[in-house]
Amino acid sequence: MTKTCVIIGASHAAAQLVVSLRSEGWKDQIVVISEELDIFYHRPPLSKAYLSGEKNKTQIAIRPREAFDKLGIEFVLGVRAEKINRKDKTITLNNGEVIHYDKLALCTGARARMLQLPGVELEGVCYLRSAHDAESIQRQVKPGGRAVIVGGGYIGLETAASLRALGMKVTVLEAANRVLERVTCPQMSEFFARVHREEGVDIHTNVQVSGFIGQQHVEGVVCADGTDYQADLVVVGVGIIPNAEIAKDCGIAVDNGIVTDEFARTNDPDIVACGDVANHPNRLYQRRLRLESVPNACDQARSAAASVCGTDKVYDTLPWFWSDQYDIKLQIVGLNHGYDATIVRGDVTGRSFVVFYFNNGVLIAADCVNRVKEFMVAKQLVAKKAELDLALFADETVEIKSLLTA
Repeated sequence: MTKTCVIIGASHAAAQLVVSLRSEGWKDQIVVISEELDIFYHRPPLSKAYLSGEKNKTQIAIRPREAFDKLGIEFVLGVRAEKINRKDKTITLNNGEVIHYDKLALCTGARARMLQLPGVELEGVCYLRSAHDAESIQRQVKPGGRAVIVGGGYIGLETAASLRALGMKVTVLEAANRVLERVTCPQMSEFFARVHREEGVDIHTNVQVSGFIGQQHVEGVVCADGTDYQADLVVVGVGIIPNAEIAKDCGIAVDNGIVTDEFARTNDPDIVACGDVANHPNRLYQRRLRLESVPNACDQARSAAASVCGTDKVYDTLPWFWSDQYDIKLQIVGLNHGYDATIVRGDVTGRSFVVFYFNNGVLIAADCVNRVKEFMVAKQLVAKKAELDLALFADETVEIKSLLTA
C-alpha cells in the first residue's frame, strides 16, 4: 500500500528533506504544501544579491523545478495548512481541502516579527522574509530616495548595504546601545558601524521608534524622543517568530519553536520538524537550540528524512553562519553566548581580521571577516573545544593551521 509523506513548508529544510527522503529509500508519495507560489529558493540572497538586482529568481532557486519533478515531488502551492488532526492523520487547508498523511514533516520556518505602532500599515513600511517581500521593497526603491531601516541586526545591515548599492540614502535606527548587540562583541559592532558609515549609512543607536507618518504612503519615522526621519521607504528587521502555532494546536510540544529530539522527531512518532522552527538538543553546547541558518536547516533535514524512513541519524552539527555586506564576507562559527574573553587576530581598523571567543579558556566561537583560512581552522578548533595559549590566536606570525596540532 502506498504511503504519503507530507511536508508543510517550502523552505531550505524542505528542499533538503525531499532529496534526503529519496536517498534514504522513501519510494512512496511526497507532497509539499506551501503558502508561497515559488518553491525552494535560497533565502540569504533576499537581503543581498536578490534585493540589489544582481540575481534574479531563477538564479536563487535551490534546484530547477525539473529536478524535483524527476524526484516525483507533488506540490500544493498558494494555500495554507490550517489544522493537523493527529488521530485521523489529516491536514486541513485554508481552501477546505483535506490531505491524508502517513508521515508528516513540519518545515514551517519563521515569520518576521511585526511592529504594533501607529502608521505601520502605511504603504512603504516593509518587512523582508520572502521573495515577495524583497520584490515589494524593490518597487519602492528610487535613487536618491530616503530609506530608514528599523533594526541594526544582520538583516537590517545587509538591507542597508543593498539599498546603498541601489543609490538610496540610508539611515539605520537601532534600539540597543550598539548594532548587532545581541549576537556579537563590541569590537565587531564598532567595526560594522564604522564600515556602514564609511559607505554613507547614517546609524543611530539607543533609538526607540514610536510610529510612522504619512498619508497613504510612509513619509517619515517618528521616535520617542521627538526626533523624526524622512523616509520614502522603511524596512523593519526586528527579529523573527517561529511558525509553531499549527503544531501547538494539535498537541505537539512547543517551547521557542517545535521541540524535537536529536533525530528531529517530535513527541509524535509520525511527525518530524526541522529548520528555523525546530528547537533541538545540541551536544557540543549542552543545551537546546533553535538556530536560524541554512546549514542548520539542511543538516537537520537529513536527520529528519532518516527518521521518517525508520533509521536514526543524529543531528549534532556545529552551528555556522555568514553575512555579506559590501566587500565584506563575514563567516561565523559556533555560538559566543557566555564568552568571558575575546582575542583579535588582525587589524579591526581594516577589513580583514578574526575575533575569537573563549569561555574559561576554551574556544567557543569565531567571527571571521574576510578570513576564509581562519574560518576553516576555527570550525575544527571549536568542535574540539580547543584549550590553547590565547596569545597564539593573536600572533599572526603563527600559522593558523599549526593550532590544530598545538
